[in-house]
Amino acid sequence: MTDTIFRTCTLCEACCGLRFEVEDDRILSVRPDDDDVLSRGNICPKGIAIADVHHDPDRLRRPMRRTASGDFEPIGWDAAFDLVATRLNAIRAAHGPDAIAVYIGNPIVHNHGALLMRNALLKAIGTHNAMSAGSQDTSPRFVSSYLLYGSSFAIPIPDVDRTDYFLCIGANPIVSNGSFLSAPDMRGRMQAIRRRGGRVVVVDPRRTETAREADEHVAIRPGADAALLLAMVHVLVRDGKVVRERLQSETRGWDAVEARLDAYAPERVAAHTGVEAATIVRLAHEFAAAPTSTAYSRVGVCNNRYGTLATWATDLLNIAAGRLGRPGGAMFTTPAFDLVPLLRHLGDGYDRWRSRVRGLPETAGDVPASALAEEIETPGPGQVRALLTFAGNPVLSTPNGGRLDAALTGLEFMVAIDLYVNETTRHADVILPPASALGDDHVDLVFSTFFVRNVARWSPPVVRRAEGERADWEILLELTERLGGGPTAIPIVDRLLRLARRFGVAWNPTAMADFLLRIGPHGDRFLPGSRGLSLRKLRAAPHGIDLGPLQEGFTRRVLHRDRRIHVDAAPLLAAMEKLGHTLAQAPAQDELLLIGRREVRTNNSWMHNVEAMVSGRERCVLLVHPADAERAGVADGEVATLASRVHRGDVRVRLAKEMRPGVVSLPHGWGHASAARWQHVAGGHPGVSANDWTDDQDVEAIVGQSILNGVPVRLERSGPAANVRKTSLVGGAIAGV
Repeated sequence: MTDTIFRTCTLCEACCGLRFEVEDDRILSVRPDDDDVLSRGNICPKGIAIADVHHDPDRLRRPMRRTASGDFEPIGWDAAFDLVATRLNAIRAAHGPDAIAVYIGNPIVHNHGALLMRNALLKAIGTHNAMSAGSQDTSPRFVSSYLLYGSSFAIPIPDVDRTDYFLCIGANPIVSNGSFLSAPDMRGRMQAIRRRGGRVVVVDPRRTETAREADEHVAIRPGADAALLLAMVHVLVRDGKVVRERLQSETRGWDAVEARLDAYAPERVAAHTGVEAATIVRLAHEFAAAPTSTAYSRVGVCNNRYGTLATWATDLLNIAAGRLGRPGGAMFTTPAFDLVPLLRHLGDGYDRWRSRVRGLPETAGDVPASALAEEIETPGPGQVRALLTFAGNPVLSTPNGGRLDAALTGLEFMVAIDLYVNETTRHADVILPPASALGDDHVDLVFSTFFVRNVARWSPPVVRRAEGERADWEILLELTERLGGGPTAIPIVDRLLRLARRFGVAWNPTAMADFLLRIGPHGDRFLPGSRGLSLRKLRAAPHGIDLGPLQEGFTRRVLHRDRRIHVDAAPLLAAMEKLGHTLAQAPAQDELLLIGRREVRTNNSWMHNVEAMVSGRERCVLLVHPADAERAGVADGEVATLASRVHRGDVRVRLAKEMRPGVVSLPHGWGHASAARWQHVAGGHPGVSANDWTDDQDVEAIVGQSILNGVPVRLERSGPAANVRKTSLVGGAIAGV
């Protein structure tokens, strides 16, 4: 008998609806759900391939223990938990909780069960050395929101379905389907803007897939987004396009910002940005003159030298133009699962502690992942001696990966919760593999906060878990309890739950999600006869429930006591002054800057073990403008040498006029040679890791995260293959890789 099951895709932020045909627990097909309330039949290649991950023969299905030879052997669950708990408790007892570091990959935000266990695990360990993928590309957004609105998760979403002018900076939503903008079918949504007479402008050093669909592409220099955005705000103020009375009443500190804007006159920033002054003025006037408009920036902006300032300046432009909280502007969702009030009590904040070695600041509970290698290498109190990773691959996703790869060999103990033996988990003493996510139910706990439209959905399991498999939240709960904690991180509640367990009542994340739903903005508040939402009602709506467009207003998301937007935070004003002083310095004429690249078939590193995701032409190539290739003496298709301060290695070149001259681009997530024997498909398409060329010592000033876009590099012809040696600068010395 064939069953049809509708479920949300959990592979990227678009959260598209999928239709599974299943027979006897075998997935026969995966297609788009034409009736899904958010995606309406949209899907990308990753969604189609989700069953391939489930069936992948290289995916781990039993706990594994590393042997003396460096290989792995199966171990039972009880023995694995005993080993992990014994070693972690011993290290903590001998050296303190900070001796255990935790790295969490971004799949956790697609998993409500694991996400609800995150704070409990970290509290049970007690460490300040918590790190995540978000500390590589999201901290500027979190800190900007925290300082502006009083909550890291108060993030305005571009109302692309109603806007007349979409200014997209450092983002490629046609490929990513949005980030902090869950908007399936961005190509169709952008086309709709143009059909209704609107305009789309993309600012990016590369003519991306999104830029090709836009009315205009502005090829900015990498790292110059903050200057461009502040120059646009300057134009609005100078030319009388702002309502000062409104700004004075809605914000705190506007005068302090305005006093610093003169440094950002278009004529002063033109050389720095690579954008003509007349173009900056025109863009600002168009933005203000459109009936509705919205500015949106993301990873390309977050990951550059002034990432936090540029992210803040994106919001500042929306605020100055009167677009915040207005239909067609930058709006706040009214999510079914409202995490903002919860997070205020579970660790929201900035700079409450700093990393031991370099003093890098904490953001929303994480210190920058660029600190991990040095925290392992540097002796002294608080030295990291053990590491727990969850669904992460920091050897590929953090800067100077060769240095971290070497540092991991010096750990006393490492445990990984992961589906695969990868470039990072190959160093683990124990790997605890969770069951396929398709074997558990799912709710859009995080991404309902970022949906382009307010919707609510619940997804049933697609397949049954095999005997002996455990969900990732069950693994995290077991570890948390063995380390002395409980599932909620609230001592009195955890004591009550332990008591309830004696009577057969156990905590589970779906029940917790139901509670959050019912007390949320659209919930039934546990009132009999209420028309509000509960999980029971969501289960009865297989395609989800449409809760309407984004709602006007922003005061409900401004959590400062005075209910005003704070635009005058000291770190941002200081960064504004610092950047203003550097604008007179002309950029080097012969500089070559490396930026990243997202591809529609790539979801970080782990989907590279799916044949459908890596087949076809080679994707891990360096895009180079023909003029830069000619200057370096490199031809299309050749292998050339790319060098930065920390790494020198070979990469294949592809000539691309889509690149701004002086800028080259590598995609992220590749570099699979060291894990090839455990991941056979990825091993056949190893590529190179773009983050090997990034400098772990060069960080953004406010949040301390690595600068992944705008990395200075040199491009050179390679010598004979036999004489080429890849190198990485590790701890100040050159070492072969």
